Amino acid sequence: MTPAINLLKREKIAHTVRSYVHDAQADSYGGEAAQKLGLEPEQVFKTLLASTETHELLVAIVPVAGQLDLKTLAAAAGCRRCAMAPVDAAQRATGYLVGGISPLGQKKRLRTFIDASARALPALHVSAGRRGLEVELAPTDLARLTGAVFAMIRR
Repeated sequence: MTPAINLLKREKIAHTVRSYVHDAQADSYGGEAAQKLGLEPEQVFKTLLASTETHELLVAIVPVAGQLDLKTLAAAAGCRRCAMAPVDAAQRATGYLVGGISPLGQKKRLRTFIDASARALPALHVSAGRRGLEVELAPTDLARLTGAVFAMIRR
């Protein structure tokens, strides 16, 4: 089990774990998950890390059908600007490898933002902490467990 799944079990959160065989040649981790699991790209969310001008790391959870808008993330976080975090910093802070970074069970508690489109969904899918492993849960449960704020952060 991954730290993400362990957290969900410990907190008794309704969830479903789904797995698929990851292809190392895939162009997009999230796109691959949606395709191999037969899901709409609007239901599958990717976990991205951004860094502020003060080097604070932020977690952004956006649908794989869209892209993270760093300007709106900065506005939601109350900072001047954001850039994508370096891979090594993201992996060190979360304890997960890129392509399998889950918003749940991270090593450090980081400020987290979920794209507001998630509110309209009964459930969404995020990485369960390993490439080829996804977990389905309610957006409100994800927000509660991560301390996330819903904001329009995608373009």
